[in-house]
Amino acid sequence: MLTFSDRRQLDECGYLVLPGLMGPELLAEVRQRIDEIFAEEGERAGSEFKQEAHARRLANLVDKGEVFERVILNPHVLECMEHVLGPEWKLSSLNVRVADPHSDCGQPWHADSGAIADERGYWVCNSVWMLDDFTPENGATRMLPGSHRWRKLPPKESYESLDGEQLVLGQAGTVVVMNAHMWHGATGNRTAGPRRAMHVYYARADKPQQQYQKRLLSEATQRRLSKEARRVLALDDPRNDELSAAGSGVSGFMK
Repeated sequence: MLTFSDRRQLDECGYLVLPGLMGPELLAEVRQRIDEIFAEEGERAGSEFKQEAHARRLANLVDKGEVFERVILNPHVLECMEHVLGPEWKLSSLNVRVADPHSDCGQPWHADSGAIADERGYWVCNSVWMLDDFTPENGATRMLPGSHRWRKLPPKESYESLDGEQLVLGQAGTVVVMNAHMWHGATGNRTAGPRRAMHVYYARADKPQQQYQKRLLSEATQRRLSKEARRVLALDDPRNDELSAAGSGVSGFMK
């Protein structure tokens, strides 16, 4: 499904915008289930990963609805992951972040998981699923194209404008695949409504998951999952168990 132009965009700029990839039915189903989970979990929402001032979060979503299994198996996104990460990769985490209304403080420049490309190349790649329109006013993600190739992290707690930065805008249902070594960060939401996004985050197979799926997923969920989903989640990969036992030390921002 990836064209030559798509591959070049990922290689050179570090991200690829896929308008309308979710489709109206999937978008509606994901929104509904996310609203239900927020209502069910209340103040505990996002506790499997992290909670954040000025934003609401959900985590461990594969365990919370069959719709999310379809999300992590989207073939267009998976083809992008293979292009960036190589032939062996896995889901690292599946989270939601909702930027609160009137929350002017965005995020500092960062690379997800504090990741720097190693001798094998890139090892983290994210996809940002727009559950609301991303506009200049409501907390859209800003990116610095090409910075994924620098093999260095931005200065800590840096919010300043940088030459060449771009604000990634789009309508709800758009998915942005992003080489997560690229410098980026959410901007402040200056509107009266929330800005919702789902982050479907993948890692190379030899790196630990941001959230160790085998420990988080219930037995019922693990029995339900398709063979392909189990592969993407690395549930039967002994390397993943060894990485988890060694301690991942992986954390970091999500937009």
